[in-house]
Amino acid sequence: MNCNPRVWLLRSLDEALHARERQLSSDESLRFRVVLGAAGLVIALDLAYLAVLPLYPPSQRDAQALAVGLGLLACVGVLVLIRHARSPTLPAVLLCASLSAAIVLATLSMEMPGAVAHSVNMLVPMLAVYLLGTRLGFVFTAFFVFNAAFLHELIHAYLSQARAPFSWPEVWWGNLMGCVSLMVGWALSWLHSTAREESHQELERALRTLRESEGKLLSLIESSDDAVLSLDARLRLVTANSVAQGLFRGATGGTLVPGGRVVEQCPPGLRAWVSEYCARALEGQRLRGEVDVEVDGQPLTVDVIFSPVREGSRVVGITLFSRDITERKKAETKLGEMHRSLLDVSRQAGMAEIATGVLHNVGNTLNSVNVSVNLVVERLRATRAAGLERSVALLRENASRLGTFFTEDPRGQRLPSYLEALSLQLSQERATVLEEMRRLSESVDHIKSVVSMQQRHARISGVLEHVAVPSLIDDALRLHAVSFERLGIVLRREYGNPVPSVLVDRHKLLQILVNLLSNARHALLERDGDDRQLTLKVARAGARLSISVSDNGVGIAPEVLQRLFTQGFTTKRDGHGFGLHISALAAREMGGQLSGMSEGRARGATFTLELPLAAPDVSESRV
Repeated sequence: MNCNPRVWLLRSLDEALHARERQLSSDESLRFRVVLGAAGLVIALDLAYLAVLPLYPPSQRDAQALAVGLGLLACVGVLVLIRHARSPTLPAVLLCASLSAAIVLATLSMEMPGAVAHSVNMLVPMLAVYLLGTRLGFVFTAFFVFNAAFLHELIHAYLSQARAPFSWPEVWWGNLMGCVSLMVGWALSWLHSTAREESHQELERALRTLRESEGKLLSLIESSDDAVLSLDARLRLVTANSVAQGLFRGATGGTLVPGGRVVEQCPPGLRAWVSEYCARALEGQRLRGEVDVEVDGQPLTVDVIFSPVREGSRVVGITLFSRDITERKKAETKLGEMHRSLLDVSRQAGMAEIATGVLHNVGNTLNSVNVSVNLVVERLRATRAAGLERSVALLRENASRLGTFFTEDPRGQRLPSYLEALSLQLSQERATVLEEMRRLSESVDHIKSVVSMQQRHARISGVLEHVAVPSLIDDALRLHAVSFERLGIVLRREYGNPVPSVLVDRHKLLQILVNLLSNARHALLERDGDDRQLTLKVARAGARLSISVSDNGVGIAPEVLQRLFTQGFTTKRDGHGFGLHISALAAREMGGQLSGMSEGRARGATFTLELPLAAPDVSESRV
């Protein structure tokens, strides 16, 4: 039981009121309490007054008894009205009127001229201003002023007939000062009442705005697809939307209870995690974490945000925002698988492009080999070796008479000059065949070097190693050497001195270089005119190595340049749209960046590959 007198008094007054009256606004119910309390207090005072009434002179007892009886009767009527009235105005009017009549009768029964200036006369006006407002309060105040200034003096002078009215100036002036006090009391009560009403109206407006804001906030929280919970500084639940209740119900089979500690209501496996994050949030940290939970038998991944609620510099609570990200996690997993598949496809496409370059170069070289072989065969078919065989046969036939054969036989006489001419012819044929065999050997060596390069790069794919970029550029150029020579492309190399090596995947870098050189060859092939130039620049740029491939080909339009690295976008009739996109992905995987620029059509283009000189952190790479 609460022993606070104020609480006990308010509870007692509320119990005496009707249930309907207790549900009114705070201002109305408070006025009911004041009327009820004042009526009860007047009844108690009247009863006490009756007890001491015999002590008064007999001439005053009847008037005093009439005043007390009138007051008791009026207060009983007030109590009856309070039980049935819907507004405290009527009981308050009855209370103030009965008190006014009782006090006036009591003062008239007294022969003391200064009784009307007693402080008790101030009670009713001030009570009337509070209960009935300033206007009705002024009516009661004016009544008491009239009584003090004129009525009391006139009645006493008429009844006593012993003196003239207002024959005691000092008393009358004292009563007038009492009247002024009554008016000042009314004015102060009016000021207080006006200020209280304005404050009350301001409070009502603030409460209305607060309720509207609270309603909008609750509507917003309820319309959210996220689970939203609000906790106080002791981690007790303040509010939770329906999504949070549904999620909690599916996880525990129960409901979130407002006022209960959320940590204790969580599933046992999550209590330590929730407690740790809440403790850190109460320190002012805004945290975010993911947790796996089973809801309705289904495993879910939930993203939870712990946001501290501040009041000034002090944390007074926590707001939790929770979202089901299970589908997003599945999509990310699927996207990762697609990315790995795309990388496999890109590697295969890069290998296919390099293999195409190998086949192209080998095919062109085989054409040269075929020409050389055919030429050697034709030379051998047309050789004069048969004439030598006939000369040898002729010498065998005349072996027994060689002297006579060379001096007397016309054939023998012509044979030395014939052998001399034949020797010269055979020497020329031998030189021609040797030259063709040299060319054939060079072509075979070129085929061997191209195939060996392809095997070497294919064998080390996926391994990080220190790569000398100029040497790798030469390997990439070797794949396009024949076509560059046939198109008359002038190649310029501008390498810094020295060029540091980079720690990268050799195969990926070669794939990028081959693709850039292939694109440059196509751009130069479509150029009008014979002045085709290709410039390769390698230079250090801070902590990165810059590799640029520039051509003076057909150039790139601005609208095309924006989409150049998009998957599936191509400007070639037979293109697949993988080359630059895959090259950009490969550059990013190596911690670098591939970019392109062009001043427009027929203005050429420059593609720049930047690679870090330090080894990239492969685990943190994102595509």
